[in-house]
Amino acid sequence: MIKAFYRRRAEPAVARCAPFAVFIAMLVLGTAIQAVAGAESSAEAAQVVIVSRGAIVALVLAWYWPSYTELHGPALSWSTGQVAAAVLVGIAVFLAWITFDQDWAVMSRSSGFAPLNAAGSVDFPRAALRLGGLALVVPVMEELFWRSFLLRWITRRDFMALAPRHAGPWAVAISTALFALEHERWFAGAAAGAAYTLLYMRTGNLWMPIVAHTVTNGVLGGWVLATGNWRFW
Repeated sequence: MIKAFYRRRAEPAVARCAPFAVFIAMLVLGTAIQAVAGAESSAEAAQVVIVSRGAIVALVLAWYWPSYTELHGPALSWSTGQVAAAVLVGIAVFLAWITFDQDWAVMSRSSGFAPLNAAGSVDFPRAALRLGGLALVVPVMEELFWRSFLLRWITRRDFMALAPRHAGPWAVAISTALFALEHERWFAGAAAGAAYTLLYMRTGNLWMPIVAHTVTNGVLGGWVLATGNWRFW
């Protein structure tokens, strides 16, 4: 039984879907808490779920880490040009995220996450946990699911044998559309999904969309903390 459990951990599709599934489950949990609890208590409980989400997903990623051969394989290579392109893509997506805030580009609006204490000032430990989860954990989790798994799986069920550049146009369109629908700001989400996908297909290195995604979320988080535009968080 134990051997079967470890074999299950090594299955490529499971390893790339499980962290994302845990992330979505915690999103649903946060929404459910807000629905059943009182206003003040639900807000506090929901924030606890939000700030702990990154740590929990990070633990799931750590458990499956041996299966992510595209992130630590012997043939993995980096180049200065690839990293520079990833950083530029990340900044461009950030600019799109804060620019396309019109009603037509947003499916729904929420107050976002405001890490404030009773005095109305920023609760820095809570803000740091939120920023760390979004900038360091979410990019790895989402790129493993959306790009490494889904993009390639739509084209070929044996997705690990498919080079990213050979993903078909339908795979690009479907995965990008679904990525957009995951976010309130669907238009910026679509732009982000397309940019990260093309970066992955062009470089063949999953770390490049992860770097771009990290830059986007990190710069966005810093901008939100500096400006107090909590609705973007």
